[in-house]
Amino acid sequence: MPIYSFENEKGEVWDEMMTWSNRCKFLEENPNIKSIITKAPGLVGSTGDRTKTDSGFKEVLSRVAESNPYSPMAEDYGKKDAKSVKVRNVVKDVKKRVGNLMAESKPDNI
Repeated sequence: MPIYSFENEKGEVWDEMMTWSNRCKFLEENPNIKSIITKAPGLVGSTGDRTKTDSGFKEVLSRVAESNPYSPMAEDYGKKDAKSVKVRNVVKDVKKRVGNLMAESKPDNI
């Protein structure tokens, strides 16, 4: 159940735990009290700054990476064998060089 902060006309602030419908009813019955926001709502219930990726989802990501072998996702979830890594690195280098050449050779009207 969420915790809501309230303030009365005297400036006293307190917190109450109640449902949304009870909060609305409470504010209707007490017009001298207003609801205030003292902090951002806690929308995520996990702890820590990292979450583990489910093994089933990792499998889906690896399939997407295999379908797009030269994407940034392939570096994280694609094949890790020496040949695949070497091919990805070569493609990345070529894209850098060709990208610079393509930028220099663009006509002005495009």
